[in-house]
Amino acid sequence: MSVLTRDEAQTRSRLLDVHHYAIDLDLTRGDETFDSRTVIRFTVRGDTDSTDTFVEVKPAELRAVTLDGEPLDPAALDENRLALKNLAPGEHELRVDAAMRYSRTGEGMHRFTDPSDGETYVYTQLFLDDVQRVYAAFDQPDLKAVFDLSVTAPEGWTVLANGVTEHTGDGRWKAATTPLISTYLVAVAAGPWHSVRTEHRGLPFGIHCRRSLAPHLDADADELFEVTRACFDRYHEKFDEPYPFDSYDQAFVPEFNAGAMENPGLVTFRDEFVFRSAVTDTQRQTRAMVVAHEMAHMWFGDLVTLRWWDDIWLNESFAEYMGYQTTAEATRFTDTWTDFGVTRKPWGYDADQRPSTHPVAPENVRDTASALLNFDGISYAKGASALRQLVAWLGEKDFLAGINIHFERHKFANASLADFIDSLAAATDRDVHAWADAWLRTTGVDVLVPSVSGENGSRALTVRRTGERPHRIAVGLYDQNPDHEGRLTPRERLDIDVPQAEPRPIGKLPALVVLNDGDLSYAKIRFDADSFRTVRESLSGLPDPLTRAVVWNALRDAVRDGELPAATYLDIARAHLPHETDLALVDGVLAFAAGQVADRYVTAEQRPAALHTLADLCRDLIRRTEDGDHPGLRLIAVRHRIATTAHPDTIAAWLADGTVPGGPELDPELRWRILTRLAVLGATDEAAIAAELANDPSATGQEGAARCRAALPDAEAKARAWEAMFASDDLSNYLFTATAQGFWQPEQADLVRGYVPRYYTEAVALGARRGPAMADAAGRWAFPAHAVDADTLRLGQECLADADPIPALRRKLTDQLDDLARALRVREANTD
Repeated sequence: MSVLTRDEAQTRSRLLDVHHYAIDLDLTRGDETFDSRTVIRFTVRGDTDSTDTFVEVKPAELRAVTLDGEPLDPAALDENRLALKNLAPGEHELRVDAAMRYSRTGEGMHRFTDPSDGETYVYTQLFLDDVQRVYAAFDQPDLKAVFDLSVTAPEGWTVLANGVTEHTGDGRWKAATTPLISTYLVAVAAGPWHSVRTEHRGLPFGIHCRRSLAPHLDADADELFEVTRACFDRYHEKFDEPYPFDSYDQAFVPEFNAGAMENPGLVTFRDEFVFRSAVTDTQRQTRAMVVAHEMAHMWFGDLVTLRWWDDIWLNESFAEYMGYQTTAEATRFTDTWTDFGVTRKPWGYDADQRPSTHPVAPENVRDTASALLNFDGISYAKGASALRQLVAWLGEKDFLAGINIHFERHKFANASLADFIDSLAAATDRDVHAWADAWLRTTGVDVLVPSVSGENGSRALTVRRTGERPHRIAVGLYDQNPDHEGRLTPRERLDIDVPQAEPRPIGKLPALVVLNDGDLSYAKIRFDADSFRTVRESLSGLPDPLTRAVVWNALRDAVRDGELPAATYLDIARAHLPHETDLALVDGVLAFAAGQVADRYVTAEQRPAALHTLADLCRDLIRRTEDGDHPGLRLIAVRHRIATTAHPDTIAAWLADGTVPGGPELDPELRWRILTRLAVLGATDEAAIAAELANDPSATGQEGAARCRAALPDAEAKARAWEAMFASDDLSNYLFTATAQGFWQPEQADLVRGYVPRYYTEAVALGARRGPAMADAAGRWAFPAHAVDADTLRLGQECLADADPIPALRRKLTDQLDDLARALRVREANTD
């Protein structure tokens, strides 16, 4: 498929003014295809006699095309482009009649049949250029238009869209006319939805899910609506421009690739957010943050949309920042920035240290394939961190004033970085253009290191910087509490601008100096020798979870940089995590300790000891929570105890009894976790997996069974799983991911060794055959991450040099191989 270049988009934008789309979809044509009829009204600008352009469509069959009533030859379609030639200045009408193919990869019009009850659902995911899989369009974000949508659906289905929908009879549905929006924001979700509806401030609100999930949605409906209303009201306090659409629906849809998508008036979420098993409060907080994030997009992205994909940060960084900030301000989840610090921010740090790094606002995104690669930890986590630093430097009042100027200037239109910076500059005397150059046009992570000089009671602090960005940070000074051993007392929090004009007097020597306390900037921090001793002895004695998150991140960075032995990190976790109360910190530290330290940063010979340390840690947490007062902490400990167990007896007994002694009882999620680990350890078989699937035939159960079967330490099981992933295109995106998650296991390195070289060849073929979404899944989940050795690295480098993987896979392989090289360096540093 031809990708759209920036130059082509700019040329077409100068040429065309697109007014209106009338889209008519027929979803009753069978399981494979649906009908799509599109009428586009547009004007050609200019005073030349005639000009040429093109429209994009990717049909299963292009039946008919007319331009101003004259037929065009459907056979003239070149990949996804149909040429429109000799267009005179003035108004035109294009009609396209096509059959379009349903997707099982989460792109275009995705079709899913629920194994629980046989009901079928479809929904669109049109980002970034998957519009063409559903309707014909001038597919670029700055050619906004008004949309009218009609849908024919099977009886018993409900059709949701960007505007309020009306059932007009005989399976026909019509959506209210939209205001001006971009092509990729059009949305349809159709099926026998279970819906819960209410109104707020005169607008209809709705939440929707598959019927089989109805009891679980109903159980959380009050919380979901409470969060939605609170965020909606808070945004109206922040923003002068009112919510710009006629309704607000949130549909939880199956097999969704992203977390959610900001379609105006119809936000789609992955339906794992409809919790069917026990979850922690941190998981509920994450769901609330995603609700807030997507709602922020109604302004950042939908009302004002990027002009071209180089400014994706104007969508995602803002929604990320606003999502966390507004959740903390408006809901019961007040510690969102701790979760951001320990889970999202490392995503940005990691991405920014790979060869694929890019500025938050890159200057040259040449085409749509390149743009798709920038939806990463930089556009989200680093960009949100940069905005948090901007607010600290600029002040929230001026920041919000600039945002509101931006909305007023560009509502229902498009904008660029330059437009946004000009809006900020109109609200402040500070040099925001220089700030943007330093923070948004550069790459990499600065490193801040404290140095304490002087004698006794007249110490001074100097913050050394590796890097070029200015930072406004808080520095926390902490002393040992003489009345409570192991506890630290904050003495003072200093505001310091880096680079400093001169050292900052701090009085007597503190026990601990924490740079970037409060986590308002984006930089790796280090500790002086005295502070590191205090961290080892008293980390859990820090009173603020956000400070503890900063410290844990610093330790994580030091391990990844080969400056802190992996064993020392595990020792610190073993000493302090049993005393931790913040759920996000416990989960985040355990995830890094198990998934990176134990699985990749220590050698195969050292791994059993690492797992033993983590299992003991989890046992301590389970014992600590026996009183039932900390169910979330206990659930996290149980999950990680399952994942780190090296011997099956204990968890097999849990599965047989249907409960962990003292709780919790095993719900489907925990049962599949245990069965997967038992499969890895060779302590279960196909009969047990089939029996569990019979008890839980849901979509999640199907995924659990696929994961377990791929994890069995049996040559035939591995061959079947490999064939399902790479020799057949039958697996949906979710079943592919589940199979890949089960396939590679560190405990089974010898069994799967022969598949490592095959991976590179067959992943390249899969990416070329199945497209970007599946290439992304193959690069993310099917990569042999356990194989930390020079041969795996060499094979991957040869693949990048010679095999020509599609851009989505090339990016994933580049990142995976860099992480693999880092793991090798960490191992080498740990053996020096």
